[in-house]
Amino acid sequence: MARPRPKLVTLTDAAAARVQEILSEREKGYLRVGVKNGGCAGMEYEMDYVSEVAPLDELVEDKDVQIVVDAKAVLFILGSEIDYEESILESGFKFRNPNQTDACGCGISVTIEPAKVD
Repeated sequence: MARPRPKLVTLTDAAAARVQEILSEREKGYLRVGVKNGGCAGMEYEMDYVSEVAPLDELVEDKDVQIVVDAKAVLFILGSEIDYEESILESGFKFRNPNQTDACGCGISVTIEPAKVD
């Protein structure tokens, strides 16, 4: 018997509400989450809008919200929680990623080790 598959990404209530708000302003589509090489720590999270799910991408549903995870980012963000925070100085999505091992001082660039899958 196969063990249950871990949840790829979860959203906090604040993140789910913000994604719903953003997508309600658009005709249709999804918020797509991924990572790219860049910054002083090696990688950066990226978010973009897509009109459809690419064949290898993962469609994730949490708290009645659907987001798309770039297929190339799956092992880097497996088990992450996405939050949305607002403060006097900034607002935006924040990743709590168990695979993140370091971050630079700017808070944008991170070091992420791929998840080990048994």
